[in-house]
Amino acid sequence: MELSDIQTFAAVARTGGITRAAEELNTVQSNVTQRVKALEAEIGTPLFERHSRGMTLTSAGKRLLPYAQRMAALSREAVLAARDDGEPKGPLAIGSMETTAAVRLPPLLADFHRRFPAVRLSLRTAPTADLVASVLEGTLDGAFVAGPIAHADLTATSAFREELVLVSARRWATLAELRAGTPESGPTALVFRSGCTYRQRLEQIFVEFGWPSAARFELGTLDGMIGCVAADMGVTLLPRAVVERSAINGSVTIHALGALHARVETLFIQRRAGHQTSALNGFSAACLKKNDDVIAA
Repeated sequence: MELSDIQTFAAVARTGGITRAAEELNTVQSNVTQRVKALEAEIGTPLFERHSRGMTLTSAGKRLLPYAQRMAALSREAVLAARDDGEPKGPLAIGSMETTAAVRLPPLLADFHRRFPAVRLSLRTAPTADLVASVLEGTLDGAFVAGPIAHADLTATSAFREELVLVSARRWATLAELRAGTPESGPTALVFRSGCTYRQRLEQIFVEFGWPSAARFELGTLDGMIGCVAADMGVTLLPRAVVERSAINGSVTIHALGALHARVETLFIQRRAGHQTSALNGFSAACLKKNDDVIAA
């Protein structure tokens, strides 16, 4: 069983298609197709179901996937461990929620780059659920996610504390006005895609407000989210620091919430097992220093 075939299989499973896997692996589609077919021939059973929307795993593919992920992660770790002489250098893949990447990380990443210029840092933004999966798979060395996180294979270090706030158009001065001035089903919930912890919290708040049937509208960018709120398309839930630092914060109203919904901790997660590279140790030392951000009571 060729490791390259296993890595290609895992990429197709993760991306859901040949084209996206080829882009991720920086190769041509025909190469991806050939490797998947070779692995299926060796195992003696189809690993994917092909359809117009892409490719999904068969039952055999689902059974193989966790082994493929572990093999791919161990291969990457082995190379990094062999090259690691104690000096932070080489590739380092970090993940983050978009809100954290937009507000909290820029000064930390700039400082890290100045201190360790030989490290080739890459940053990928995604919802918490996707980031957790990527760290477990080994495609990310670590990630900033919304807590709490409890997983036997992960360690979690507190990085930031945030206050979550409900954000509406400027014309809604108070929550009482918002609740009185919107349909019985409530305003449209502007959310990031499934797997976002802030989305889950907003949906819980809507249930408590009596709006379980409110419409959801998914957006892919932070600027788009705040822009749509300012245009009175709906409401969203974001960290106060993100909204206050937005260029259009004067066009929205920030509504404070009770501590149960407002308090959230951003954690930096890593795999418990596996080699801790000098680059990752340097990142932890530079970016996970004691943080003085506090949540308003």
